[in-house]
Amino acid sequence: MKKFLLVLSGFVGLYAKAQEELKKDTIVVDTVKHWSVLGKNSLMFNQAAFSNWVGGGANNVGWLAGTDYNITYEKGKDLWENIIVLNYGQNNTQGIGTRKTQDVINVSTNYGRQFSKSWYLSGGASLLTQFAAGYEDGNNPEAKKISNFMAPGYLNFGLGITYRPNDNLTVTMRPANARWTLVLDKELQLAGSYGLKQDGDSSLLQFGFLGTALYKVKLMENVSLTNTASVFSNYLDHPDRLVLAYGAVLNLKVNKFLSSNITVDVLYDHNQIQKTQLKQTLGVGLAYTLNNGVKRSDRKDSQWWLKK
Repeated sequence: MKKFLLVLSGFVGLYAKAQEELKKDTIVVDTVKHWSVLGKNSLMFNQAAFSNWVGGGANNVGWLAGTDYNITYEKGKDLWENIIVLNYGQNNTQGIGTRKTQDVINVSTNYGRQFSKSWYLSGGASLLTQFAAGYEDGNNPEAKKISNFMAPGYLNFGLGITYRPNDNLTVTMRPANARWTLVLDKELQLAGSYGLKQDGDSSLLQFGFLGTALYKVKLMENVSLTNTASVFSNYLDHPDRLVLAYGAVLNLKVNKFLSSNITVDVLYDHNQIQKTQLKQTLGVGLAYTLNNGVKRSDRKDSQWWLKK
């Protein structure tokens, strides 16, 4: 009898443990994250040195620091996306001195309320400017100043619709958008400068259509391309003079902390200069990625370019 009770108690213990393990396995873990923070911080370098080099050349060293964050809130039919892009870089060349090579402040926010699959009624704002003064003659500080912080600064406020089928593609169209150009440097407040009508004017208000697009694509393992584009047409004055912008960032990831970036920016703005503007940079250096996970439990993780 004692042996029977001992065996029975053993079976009861095993059964209880099995039930406990089964219960653990059947618990549904809530993986929904309403807030998502995806960010990349980088510090790139470039350098060249020459000694008795018959082909010629000047010693130079340069650096570029950048921050690129996407902070998104998703819950039910609400979508709120915030983008912060800050870049600044310099190059020092022997015999020439220090010149600015990259200077961008680009902050935007966009809130949408879903009305159909992948479609949102949306409204948002953005700010585009730079950190420091820019000069003619290759950013020579001794040359004529042509730009500065908030000179120009572009503020956009508008309402429209957003198409966002996944994390790799976002298209926003705002048929009602106010574009406010600010020129807060008094030296640059001249008639014709950035569209100003009279000397001493510090701002220009435009109203029209704004379209923006963001598209990310994986070219191959550890190689990704981010494309951005925008177009603005002013209903009130010369709507045919479109403000066009395109940017591309090619990221070549070496490992968790090392990467290389190639950027290309193309811009046409009649109020700035009646020519197409082009900028290209190349850098190799340190990069740190922050990624707190997918945004929704039922969405496949498409943030492949940020995986560690």
